[in-house]
Amino acid sequence: MSSAQACPLTKLDTLLLATDRSGFSEGAVREALNFAGKCASRLCVMSVLETNPEYETIGASVYQKEEEEATKYLESVKARASQQGIFSCESILEYGDEPCQAIIDEAAEKKADMIIIGRRGRRGLMKLLMGPVAAKVVGHAPCKVLVVPRAAKIECRNILVATDGSEHSAAAASEAIGIAKRCGSNIIALSSAYSEGELEEAKTNVKQVVEMAQKEGIPVEALTPIGRSHDVIVETAGGRGVDLVVMGTYGKTGLKKLLMGSSTEKVIGRASCGVLVVRAGTSEGKQCASAAVTD
Repeated sequence: MSSAQACPLTKLDTLLLATDRSGFSEGAVREALNFAGKCASRLCVMSVLETNPEYETIGASVYQKEEEEATKYLESVKARASQQGIFSCESILEYGDEPCQAIIDEAAEKKADMIIIGRRGRRGLMKLLMGPVAAKVVGHAPCKVLVVPRAAKIECRNILVATDGSEHSAAAASEAIGIAKRCGSNIIALSSAYSEGELEEAKTNVKQVVEMAQKEGIPVEALTPIGRSHDVIVETAGGRGVDLVVMGTYGKTGLKKLLMGSSTEKVIGRASCGVLVVRAGTSEGKQCASAAVTD
């Protein structure tokens, strides 16, 4: 079987790995190299040096040292890629005061099919998946975003699809079913109900995913637990041996449903497995700096 045939995603021509150069990015680096190798993808490895008035007081020599260390780190990732037989690998060092926007812009420029990023970091780009910046990157990227905790390994054996019945959830379900079909995965379709009164809607949501999966001959289980969406997603994923959660970017009520604001941060921040965020449609342009984040 060739590398392309082993690829779990149908289209993964270009991958953008955004790294903070810390140990927190190691899971993302590892999985990006794995995906690039399996999918014969072009790999773009980027990092961002934050520019702000603070550096005027720190001094140019400190900034220069950080720049040299960043360049050295990016070259080390390229060397790892070469060792794994990935020869189409480009390193990119960006500068700016909005790291999330730099990632979004780079993904658009490179026509990336997926951004891969670590879950936590220290500062600047290193804060990417903490607080409102997380929702901005995930919500406004022009492509799929895969968030990988440091210790997570994505084998696509057990996939959890979180759905609220929205078009973005439908896109996530379609993505998950496509992965399952190529990898022989099992799927758990989950829609949470905050109260007994929402159970029927939750059952309708998962029924749609179940029907989609069954048409493709994919083993699927439907779950409609009662509770807050981020709690039940994380608990189910941890308790059922899930190695990939697939979710849609927005929910039925825009920023206030399934996957924006603190709900995104809590799922991504607490899940021990990778989280793949899928959106219906395309990016709406530069929104990183001005996007409002609510829960």
